[in-house]
Amino acid sequence: MNFIIQLIIQLPILLISLTIHEFSHGFVAYMLGDDTAKKAGRLTLNPISHIDPIGLIMLFIARIGWAKPVPINPYNFQNYKRDTALTAAAGPAANFLMAIFLSLIFNFTNGKEIILYGSSFSQFFMSMLLFAILINLALGIFNLIPIPPMDGSKILGGFLSDEAYHRYTAKERQGAQILMIILAISFIFRLNIIGAVIMPPINFFLKLLTGITL
Repeated sequence: MNFIIQLIIQLPILLISLTIHEFSHGFVAYMLGDDTAKKAGRLTLNPISHIDPIGLIMLFIARIGWAKPVPINPYNFQNYKRDTALTAAAGPAANFLMAIFLSLIFNFTNGKEIILYGSSFSQFFMSMLLFAILINLALGIFNLIPIPPMDGSKILGGFLSDEAYHRYTAKERQGAQILMIILAISFIFRLNIIGAVIMPPINFFLKLLTGITL
């Protein structure tokens, strides 16, 4: 029950962070000549437009969720590989910028001291601020994993030859299946496989930005 209450409190932060991530993809794509996201009504900061029902359910079940990917048509770009990579990088970059901005507020208000010694209300507020920093770091780092169809694979693709790029990006279906298998194994056997990969860099940057580690 405590987990459900905690998740309900944290859900708005999760939705906002996911929305900013997806909006940034669509916005950069639009600036680079692809209006697919705009025509689909996805160039918006309304979280409802970006909710993926399965991703939301997985958030409650496995504590790992996702938003509905913003539609992109790379054939509208002037430079297929470069602009696809820039569009992919926009999502994680937005999350990292959010984490940096929120950490400035956290440090300016002495968030670490308040969490340790503040009143219950101030501790709650700073804990939510810290969670927002954490979730944006997690989203940014998780999406940089270079397995298709993750953003990291498209960023890496921008540095490959045309032939290697098309072979690599053609593995999106297999990559998605691999990720789902990893999530299923993690849930069934109570293993945190993805966490083992992304937690060290998350802790490094969390310590750098806030002075706190998990």
